[in-house]
This record gives sequence, structure tokens and C-alpha cells, in this order.
Amino acid sequence: MAKVIMVQGTMSNAGKSLLAAGLCRVFSRDGYRVRPFKSQNMALNSFVTPEGLEIGRAQAMQAEACGVEPSFAMNPILLKPTADASSQVIVNGRSIGNMTAREYFQYKLSLIPEVKSAFRQLADQCDIVVIEGAGSPAEINLRQKDIVNMGLAEMLNAPVILVGDIDRGGVFAQLLGTYMLFSEKEKSHLAGLVINKFRGDKTLLDPGIEMMKDMLPVPFVGVVPYTKLRLEDEDSLSERFLRKSPRDAKAIDIVCVRLPWLSNFTDLDVFEQFRDVSVRYVDDVRDFGDPDMVVIPGSKNTIADLRWIRSSGMEELIRAHKASGRPLFGICGGFQILGREVCDPLGVEDGGSEEGLGLLPIKTVMEAVKTTRQFEGSVLDGGACFPELTGRGITGYEIHMGKTVPVCEEGEELSAFTPAGTGVRCGNVYGTYVHGFFDEAGVAGSVIRCLAKSKGVTADTTGEMSRREFKEKEYDRLADVLEENMDMKAIYAMLREARISEDD
Repeated sequence: MAKVIMVQGTMSNAGKSLLAAGLCRVFSRDGYRVRPFKSQNMALNSFVTPEGLEIGRAQAMQAEACGVEPSFAMNPILLKPTADASSQVIVNGRSIGNMTAREYFQYKLSLIPEVKSAFRQLADQCDIVVIEGAGSPAEINLRQKDIVNMGLAEMLNAPVILVGDIDRGGVFAQLLGTYMLFSEKEKSHLAGLVINKFRGDKTLLDPGIEMMKDMLPVPFVGVVPYTKLRLEDEDSLSERFLRKSPRDAKAIDIVCVRLPWLSNFTDLDVFEQFRDVSVRYVDDVRDFGDPDMVVIPGSKNTIADLRWIRSSGMEELIRAHKASGRPLFGICGGFQILGREVCDPLGVEDGGSEEGLGLLPIKTVMEAVKTTRQFEGSVLDGGACFPELTGRGITGYEIHMGKTVPVCEEGEELSAFTPAGTGVRCGNVYGTYVHGFFDEAGVAGSVIRCLAKSKGVTADTTGEMSRREFKEKEYDRLADVLEENMDMKAIYAMLREARISEDD
């Protein structure tokens, strides 16, 4: 069976996902067959595999770093929050319904056979499995039923690298406190410590590392510098969501409405390669400004987010933007929000029905069966805002519960925007179910050129790459950073053959 190594963190957003992706790329560049694995993931950022199955976006990113196609086995359990205390539970890529936190806590041990089966499938395909933990392993109230941190390390005989985030302060307390809360059995799996997101002169950190040796008998195997990488983020702690005001706007300014239940928020990442373009995630009307394009993104609770748009004052700003003639773009849940009505008769999300913004003559009804599939096609009608898009090839994926149909009144014109009923256009308002719409080479550049021409400004799009090409360079840059700042000889020495019982 394959050898394993596990990356855990002292807290959410300590850098587990990126460090795991970096190790995947390092091992792959060294000639090994590598696969990522995360038994249980809680995230609103997900991906559809070629099998039409849903997994966490971080594992899809890590699969790319390995140079392989994402598979459901890389993330057998995905929890997508639908309310403050409940989540949609996805097992082996398919939704099995919604559960409260307590219901899932009582249920999850029954999923251990699924976790083991998925892991075996991966381990049979490769030499090394890089495992990612979740949140913090020091949540001792959850220890009894842990299947994602030290419980999984015990299950798979995995050595653990513990990552602390110095950028948020108290990194030595993070590492030592986590270690002190481990049981003796859990401590036996801890093989190395990493300080992540370090800024400054490392020699100033060395005395602290020396002092820790007397308190924490686990070697430090790396101090990773703070590195700005333009790769997908897994959760709402993304630095992309840091507040940006209209003063931060560049020649071309794109505003994405930051919905409370924002889901699959990677759709605009491709625009980050352009130096003259700003992408601002806005949840305060004071930060809206006067953007060149507004995007309403995906949502895990469309009706709740629609109500928030009204209560927050965003509706008036969105309507004013539409009236200006500049493009308004809705993706997935945002597409539904732009319509005339959203109905949820089965209580799939928030239940009930809500009048939409009415900017597209469509109606959406939530259904019990989720649509999850990859997409390939071309833009049918870019309209007056984006004539360069017409006929351009696009790829992506769909993840949605709703079915959307036209409800045009006499005299209303509605054009097909993306094929097979996935999107429509009405004037300067565009809607599509296709996540990743902008990712193919030439699509994002066409959008920026059209916006710049309409505004009468210059925006440089030379050297434009597809999102995948752009990420390949970032994966190599991440791997270079890890090889320069981590003791890879020690990391390789940690690798341990997985031993998993066959009795489930």
C-alpha cells in the first residue's frame, strides 16, 4: 500500500491546503505517483469531477498539483453549510440530504467504511498519499468521533506535520497548546512542526525555536515565508475577501457581491493575472463604488441571500448599475437571484419562495436532485457588452439544486447565452449556471478588452493565460518555496506505509 503523510493545522486557514498541494507538487516533480486525500471537508467551495461527483475545491486543486484528474475518492465526505447549524451532507460525491450538526455528529462514525474504501482506492493507484486534516486537531470535545484529524492518522498509521500560522500571532502558543491537548497516542503520530506565513528575518525567530525544544519534543521541519499565491482558497477566511474600497479600484473595476452564503467563489480568480484589473468582494454599500462590471456569485442558500441583498441596500445599487448599461453578471445562485422568483417547495435550502430582482425573465424552482456535471461548449450570444465572446469556447462545471425556466411576457426578448439551457442574456444582464465560465484562455481577456473599450481606457491583457496554465506556474512556485524552506530530507524520512484494517 502507498506511503502516507498528513498535514494538520493549529486552526482553520493555517495553510494546510496549500502546504499539502505544495508537497503534492514536490513529490510529483521527484517522479512519484501522488494523490491527495481529505476524509471530511466542510466548505462552500466545491468542484465537480469528470464522473459528475462533487468534492471540496481544495482537493481538486491538490489533484492538479499532482498532475491527475480529481476523483470523488479524494474527498469522500463534504459538508456544505446551508444554515448556521445545518449542512448538506455529500458522501462519495452525492448529496444524501441535510443534517443538523448534532445529527451529523451522531451519524458520522457510520461513514468510516466509506472513508477507508475511498482511501484504499487512491492508495492502489499511487506511491504517496498526501492527507489534509481539517480545522484544528485540538478540539478535544470532538475527539471521540474524530475521522479527519488524529482519528484518521490513527486509522491510516499516518505521520503528522502540524502547521502553525505566525501571521495571526502566537504561533508558539498555537503549537505547544495543540501538543499539550493531544493524548499520548495522538502525540505518537506527530512527526514535525512547521511555522507558516513568516515575514521578516528568520534569525530573529531561531531563539524561540530553540526554546521550544525543551517544551515540545518534536522537530521543526520548516519555516515557510509568507508567499502571495494566486491559487484557490477553501473557505471564507480567504484574503481575497479583505475589505477593499473604491479607492482600491484599478482601470477596470469588477465588484463581486459578497453574499453571506457565497459558494464556489473561484470564478473571478482568473482576472487576477491582469495588472490593470481589480476584483473587489463587497458586502457593504459604502464600498460598492462605480464598478465596470458587477457579479452576483454562487450561493448555497439562494433565498436567504436574496433577502440579504434587499435588507443590505445592495438591491438599489445593483439596479442602478443595470440601468447604467454596464454588464451585470449572475453565476449559478446569482443567476437565480436575477430572475423573477425563486421557489423552494421541498425546503432544500431555506424553504418558501421569494420574489427575485426581476432583471431576467426567468423563474427557478429548487428540486431534490442536485445537478453536478462538467460543461463544455461555446458562448451563443455575447450581446452588445461582450461581442468578442460570441462563439468563444468555454469549459466549466455545474452545481445547483434548481431548475430555471424562461417566463417571458409579450414583447420581452431573451437570448440564449450559454447552451443547453445553462444561461440566458437580456440586454446587459447575463446569467449562467457554468462555474469557471471565464477560465479558458481568451475569455477573461475578451471581457476586459470590451470593458476597457466601452470605458475609453487601456487595460493590458498581453500574455493572457487560461486559469489552468496560470495555476501550473503557481504550483511550481509553491513547490520551489517549500523545497527552499522545508527540510525535505526529513519529510521523506517521515513517510510511512499505510496500514488499514480490512474488517469494515
